[in-house]
Amino acid sequence: MDLIPAPVHIDGPHGGVFAVDARTALAATPGTEGTARWLRTVLGAALGLELPPGAPGAGDTVTLRIDPGLPREGYRLTVAGGVEIDGGGPAGVFWGAQTLRQLLGPDAFRRAPLRPAAYRAIAHQAIEDAPRFGWRGLMLDVARHFMPKDDVLRHLDLLAAHKLNVLHLHLTDDQGWRIEITRHPRLTQTGAWRARTRWGHRASELWDPAPHGGYYTQDDIREIVAYAAERHIRIVPEIDIPGHSQAAIAAYPELGNADVIDTTSLAVWDTWGVSPNVLAPTDTVLRFYEGVFEEVLRLFPADVSPFVHIGGDECPRDQWKASPTAQARIRELGLAGEEGLQSWFIRHFGRWLAARGRRLIGWDEILEGGLDPGAAVSSWRGYRGGIEAARAGHDVVMCPEQQVYLDHRQAEGSDEPMPIGYVRTLEDVYRFEPVPPELRGRPEAARHVLGAQANVWTEVMQDRSRVDYQVYPRLAAFAEVVWRPALPASAERDFTEFERRMAAHYARLDALGVDYRPPGGPLPWQRRPLPEGVKGALGRPIEGAPPNV
Repeated sequence: MDLIPAPVHIDGPHGGVFAVDARTALAATPGTEGTARWLRTVLGAALGLELPPGAPGAGDTVTLRIDPGLPREGYRLTVAGGVEIDGGGPAGVFWGAQTLRQLLGPDAFRRAPLRPAAYRAIAHQAIEDAPRFGWRGLMLDVARHFMPKDDVLRHLDLLAAHKLNVLHLHLTDDQGWRIEITRHPRLTQTGAWRARTRWGHRASELWDPAPHGGYYTQDDIREIVAYAAERHIRIVPEIDIPGHSQAAIAAYPELGNADVIDTTSLAVWDTWGVSPNVLAPTDTVLRFYEGVFEEVLRLFPADVSPFVHIGGDECPRDQWKASPTAQARIRELGLAGEEGLQSWFIRHFGRWLAARGRRLIGWDEILEGGLDPGAAVSSWRGYRGGIEAARAGHDVVMCPEQQVYLDHRQAEGSDEPMPIGYVRTLEDVYRFEPVPPELRGRPEAARHVLGAQANVWTEVMQDRSRVDYQVYPRLAAFAEVVWRPALPASAERDFTEFERRMAAHYARLDALGVDYRPPGGPLPWQRRPLPEGVKGALGRPIEGAPPNV
């Protein structure tokens, strides 16, 4: 059996097969209509099948049902005289349909049939399955390099194919603002475009002189959200505050610390790293971003986006130290210096979101100065922030840079395109464990680990092919880690058996048109040689094993 992620339990295959052909019907019972629509439009198109309505439980029929006795995202798939997919909820039925797609072979992942309504056989068997974690995510940075709407929709399909259920969209940063806000039009008129782009790591001397930018209209966002909801994927929008905000300040200079620098001279940042230009701690800024978040909440309904990410990371405080306005606010509120000022920013919007039925989530720096109840933490600097947050009763999403940052290089050597960070191989990602030892003996704290996500920062990923190369096949290993039940130790996971199943999965990725990194290394056109005569570092490789912090 070559399924990825591997199911919790398989009974079979047994003797006999079920034929999927032009006679196959589809029966959708109440609550499963969305999966039926997906099967007809996606699977039907791939195999050249109409899948007409049929009677539940009849032979030659794929039957979809809700069984409240199963976990909400769990499913039971039975293949005998027909195919029956029972799910604990609509999402469980959908994940069962994804398993059926894999059982039908790589042709089921194409957009049109290779041959008319070909016969396909599935062995008689029974599969019972459910995910380990409720948060199985991918963070996609569309701020540094913009990704057109159709590419975001494509990534949602790829997440669904791997049974991942969260897409965290990093929509704003120093290098670009990517979401239309109607009451503040200059955020996209000015903030969505930069004049040029650093080519490679920030130490590189190379530049791409072409202007870069783009943004999603509000209708684009509505389409993305609806597309995700049909695939049982939640969207987590991220609007960065108070740091990583130079694009917003370039559009509206009054947002910056104008008593320290000439904010009217700022442009959307064209290099990488951490900009020193941060938001001013004024009522004007609070009201401005409350207006931004009001529109964000309307675009991302609570049933699809219960969490709103506010960043909160890498906020230099030098301008606040020099700003009379910031120092006056610290005195007025009785805050503990500039660190307290940053915490005040985060707490303000945490309460503001909570009053509107949403939950704040931010990078682990938001722990500094304390958090309001209900706020959650994305633990990126290692496990330590997540451990601290869970012990304090805050929910956590584990995404440690040293383990699951997919912008980090996949192998040693000069063939890897623009190498960044530690070597994180397919096997390394497969051995990632979201719950660290410090929490495993403390169930009251461990239950706060909602799950994990892999993060994809796009500073050196200028197009879709580069993103594909960095993300795949490693995301398949990550998907298995967050789906399957925990093993006693990550070292006991059978990577050889996973590699065997990956041999079949590469054919699925090929059918989907994914420009993944082949097991033998990059193809000639995927390599990035250093141009002759170029000075400066194109990448930033870090040698040795990553620290487990």
